[in-house]
Amino acid sequence: MARKYFGTDGVRGRVGAHPMTVDFALQLASAAARVLAPHGGTVLIGKDTRLSGYMFEAALEAGFVAAGVNVMLIGPLPTPGIAFMTRHSRCDFGVVISASHNLYDDNGIKFFDAEGGKLSDELEERIEAELAHPPTTRPSVNLGRATRADRSRTEYQAFCARTLEAGLDLTGLKVVIDCANGAAYKVGPRILADLGAEIVPIGCSPNGRNINDGCGSTAPDLLQLTVPGVRAHVGVALDGDGDRLVMVDHLGRIVDGDQILYVLARAMQEAGTLKGCVVGTVMSNLGLELALRAAGIEFRRAAVGDRYVLAMLRECGGILGGETSGHILCLNKTTTGDGLVCALQVLAAMKQSGRSLAELAAGVRKFPQVLLNVKVATRFDPTAVPQVQAAVARIQQRMGEEGRVVLRASGTEPVIRVMVEGRDEAQTRAAAAELAEVVQGAA
Repeated sequence: MARKYFGTDGVRGRVGAHPMTVDFALQLASAAARVLAPHGGTVLIGKDTRLSGYMFEAALEAGFVAAGVNVMLIGPLPTPGIAFMTRHSRCDFGVVISASHNLYDDNGIKFFDAEGGKLSDELEERIEAELAHPPTTRPSVNLGRATRADRSRTEYQAFCARTLEAGLDLTGLKVVIDCANGAAYKVGPRILADLGAEIVPIGCSPNGRNINDGCGSTAPDLLQLTVPGVRAHVGVALDGDGDRLVMVDHLGRIVDGDQILYVLARAMQEAGTLKGCVVGTVMSNLGLELALRAAGIEFRRAAVGDRYVLAMLRECGGILGGETSGHILCLNKTTTGDGLVCALQVLAAMKQSGRSLAELAAGVRKFPQVLLNVKVATRFDPTAVPQVQAAVARIQQRMGEEGRVVLRASGTEPVIRVMVEGRDEAQTRAAAAELAEVVQGAA
């Protein structure tokens, strides 16, 4: 069964337009309750800082309570924090209200199972099937209850700190942290400060509308200026829901997800804790693959999306994988991508080695990579279009073995992503522009 509403990361869209309406949120809660807690149970609901989070929180709460499910409302907390707290609080499932790195006028609803993992395709399909039925309202004696669980956020902070080796702290490190005016705006600075780091917070003043707006992992320009400006050792940039991480070295240079993967892989290798292969995606830079190969570390590519990275890690027995965007999985530390936990591991590598982030990441020489987003009316498979196939073959032949072409439809917005990678930057840019034009013509 093809899923109509669930994309690669839950249900997402423009606030006020179907499916991101109050009516649909209530209906979705009722459907999810019938599938995930048919005999009652408890759900944890968290959110980021979007203004619309309040109304979706209320709608979900109403749907769950009416269906006989108890609700714990934890308020703003990073998505990985909700995953952890769902498991830690022994809830039957968890819900996050967030559109991740999108601006405030989008929002989304995603689910975690009792173990803090993403729902299987089969469960999402069952929930969608239940949407055909009206919302459930049980008799008064069987209704659920709603309680606030804001104070339990400290449990997540303590968990993050415990991912470091016993006795290790961050004393002596000056860190600029940009929380994208999002879900980590409280816990992020507190975790670093509690571990002894000197912190300079930016992007930590949410007003409901400024999430991901000129800040965070998708717009780290201010962080790049601030880190050398205040003579910090490193900068940490999260996205709006705290599951992505981009860093900045002391010179103000971006260290993206590919480079972070390399830093962590080498640190684990040196510590003797690296297991299985390291997994990237089809979008991971060729420079990462070559650097890991030179270090004797096996590297594999999965489809874009952390669920596919996770599936391949399980297949090869690995514990470390992620995406260029900074969505990193450290399965020896937690169950899902966690920007704060990942940042702590990089900071620990700096502290233990006595080396700067610039030094640790220097082993990766990135190939020029051009990514163009082609907006389309409706998502389609570009690789199935004959004129696009011909253009890809032509460009691939021209660039040879030192070039890669990747085309994919975004899982969250009506966009076809065109990526071309090669050793020569001018040739790579020209090839990407040529292919984007062909894709636009086929839309």
